[in-house]
Amino acid sequence: MTPDHAGLILASASPRRQELLARLGLPFTVVVAGVTEDETPDADPRRLVGHNAALKAAWVAARFPAATVLGADTTVCLEGQVLNKPADPADARAMLRRLSGRAHTVHTGLALRRGRDALALDAVVDSAVRFRVLDEPLIEAYLARVHTLDKAGGYAIQEHPELIIAGYEGSLSNIVGLPLAETKQILTRAGLAANFTASGTSL
Repeated sequence: MTPDHAGLILASASPRRQELLARLGLPFTVVVAGVTEDETPDADPRRLVGHNAALKAAWVAARFPAATVLGADTTVCLEGQVLNKPADPADARAMLRRLSGRAHTVHTGLALRRGRDALALDAVVDSAVRFRVLDEPLIEAYLARVHTLDKAGGYAIQEHPELIIAGYEGSLSNIVGLPLAETKQILTRAGLAANFTASGTSL
């Protein structure tokens, strides 16, 4: 890809976001933004994900001004405290203990940037998740099956949900990391609607 590339760029290293975006049927390239994300634990979670998504999109758009760049960021919030990616397995265990038997909110920020016409579109999507009551053997069983260190809140709803999830409300794809319906809407506003496949918002 050259700097005058005029297609869609996803400014994220997340394989889950790449898989979800591919469902919309749009060709895209991945360019990982060289930024330091805000992970302040007591930050307003909606502002946090909006800021981080915009930071990623702007960094890539500055380098590829003809491209349409999509940035995204997801976090978990439990009673006013942001739970980002765990630092280590002990941190992941601690997060699962905190989430046990409780409801929390998953927030994803979306930011679309395009340098050639100064396009800037933003959205934040929220979903609710309820956890089962988790005892220590169940936590260990989950951690043995799922790599959690690259996942906000120390879990992935798409991997062995039967072990930890009691239910959810809202967009499932948002909880995974990229809300498909809202992503489709924001890309449509940017003029990319004609390129979508018929499917792509099933999650």
